[in-house]
Amino acid sequence: MSALLPDAARPRRILSIWMPAMAMDRWRLGGSGERRALDDKPLVLIADTAHGPRIEAANRSGMAAGACRGMMLADARTLCPDIATAPSDPAGDLAFLEKLAIWAQRWGPWSAMDAPDSLLVDVTAVPHLFGGEGRLLADVAETFARRELTLRCAIAPTAGAAWALSHYGPPGAILAAQDDAEARLADLPVAALRLDDDVLTVLRRLGLKRLGELATIGRDAIQRRFRNRKSPAANPLIRLDQILGRVPEPLLPVVPQHMPLVQRRLMEPIRHRQLLDQVVGDLAGDMARELEARGEGARRLELGMWRVDGEVVVRRLEMAAATREAAHICRLFAARLDDVDAGFGIEMLRLRASWAEPLALEQGDIEAAAETHGTSLAACIDRLTVRLGREAVTRPVPFASHIPERAQRWQPPLEPEPTSQGELAFHRRPLKLLDNPERIAVLYATPDGYPRRFRWRGEVHEVARVEGPERIAPEWWRERGGTRLRDYYRIEDDRGRRYWIYRLGIVGDGRGGAPDWYLQGLCA
Repeated sequence: MSALLPDAARPRRILSIWMPAMAMDRWRLGGSGERRALDDKPLVLIADTAHGPRIEAANRSGMAAGACRGMMLADARTLCPDIATAPSDPAGDLAFLEKLAIWAQRWGPWSAMDAPDSLLVDVTAVPHLFGGEGRLLADVAETFARRELTLRCAIAPTAGAAWALSHYGPPGAILAAQDDAEARLADLPVAALRLDDDVLTVLRRLGLKRLGELATIGRDAIQRRFRNRKSPAANPLIRLDQILGRVPEPLLPVVPQHMPLVQRRLMEPIRHRQLLDQVVGDLAGDMARELEARGEGARRLELGMWRVDGEVVVRRLEMAAATREAAHICRLFAARLDDVDAGFGIEMLRLRASWAEPLALEQGDIEAAAETHGTSLAACIDRLTVRLGREAVTRPVPFASHIPERAQRWQPPLEPEPTSQGELAFHRRPLKLLDNPERIAVLYATPDGYPRRFRWRGEVHEVARVEGPERIAPEWWRERGGTRLRDYYRIEDDRGRRYWIYRLGIVGDGRGGAPDWYLQGLCA
């Protein structure tokens, strides 16, 4: 299941969605208007057991009358004789939950069912697309409300913490990666540990009602009491460690993700670097063929080396672009294997592509390949990142700003791109932008008219054609009140050269004297 976890370098974020009335909501939405008319009357969904009908779900009116899940129908009728009943459908509820899990992938790359009424969605590196984790939770709540589904949701670094906050924490709770999880969860009841009912009964008899109280008596006392219970749902310490991230918790996505994986089991353990490089080269070739058959390229690779003494050494790579070139993969791993301690020998190696993207198949041109022996930009970025580190190499990415010099930012090549306004159809930009706009002298017929002639770098240019203006207002949320707006023009001089200039300010705007002119770019 480790193949399903995100890269260890990124803080993990899990969204938990709990639908406390899922069975009742599904029953109400799945029928005609007669079912909706029963919302104001006590109603329960029942299942047949050896001791008689038992309540599986109840609507608000039924719960107000005293009915609750797990109660026998005979006991509920003593509290409310005219309570209405309908048969429950566990198989239909599970199928409905599976459809919701697939639909919930709108908020993350994969999701998992947490039966009978919860979902878990991996939202690692996703919240910035919604404007932050708070807005992501608001979007989840709004989307479920439109479908008339009741829910509670929360985000935390682990699945256990997210589940505990969604079920027993405040609405829309967020546990940040830098928060003290143990302190934030201390006031939650022990039921937030997802334990069996008999274990919860034992804890209550011991006087342990809150998570923070488990630390007061020490781990040794709890370990002695539950030392024979190996199941996570029967051992409070295992569940507590899963919530705090001390013990990994495998999650099974609702849509299986079959990651490309190749391995070599060696007849004799190897200890020398030359043999290790040879086996890695064989694995890279196998991975390239596996990816080619799938029409994909690897973005993240994990090389696991199993030693004879049971230790596992893992080395990870993350590429700037999808690739399936075996030689390139070998060169990148060569810089990561210098510090590998083989111990008494390595007996098995496994290479797995934990992140793959579609990469079209292409037929190489032998003559063109013979003439072109250079290094691609993506391969160059990968080599520099491996040698110098993730933070030493940066690349420009679009940024949501209409001001040309602010429309890009620099960030490491492997980081996800931030949200951007995109390049709109009318945003025609020059081929080259100057690092800083250069002031020019412009002659024009009227103060608000088109430019006729301008001087730049000591040379006078006669304007033959003009296109514009394109007006860009200042960013009021970061500029001062006296900042002037810009009118951009695409101009062509009498020799066919094209420029991108703008007028800073307009006459009579009350924000200065005569407008100033600047040249900011050169057009093709």
